[in-house]
Amino acid sequence: MNKAQLIEAVANDAKMTKAEAKRALEAVTTAVTKALGKGERVALVGFGSFSVTKRAARKGRNPQNGKEIKIPAKKVVKFKAGAELGKKVK
Repeated sequence: MNKAQLIEAVANDAKMTKAEAKRALEAVTTAVTKALGKGERVALVGFGSFSVTKRAARKGRNPQNGKEIKIPAKKVVKFKAGAELGKKVK
């Protein structure tokens, strides 16, 4: 499902226009992005939680030539599915 399909599904389920659903989806993604940018955890009960973790620097290999390279440390977003979501996916 892509963004346009998600907007259409939200519009149909919530009985709103596609423009309203698009604004709502963009508001949610903006709020989640801002919270994660501040290092906060975002938990949606029944769906899952988003958090930011630090990935340590490590060594890797360039797949083209096999030479060892240094991969710098960075922050990454992690998603952990909630119990209800896990049950519905099975």
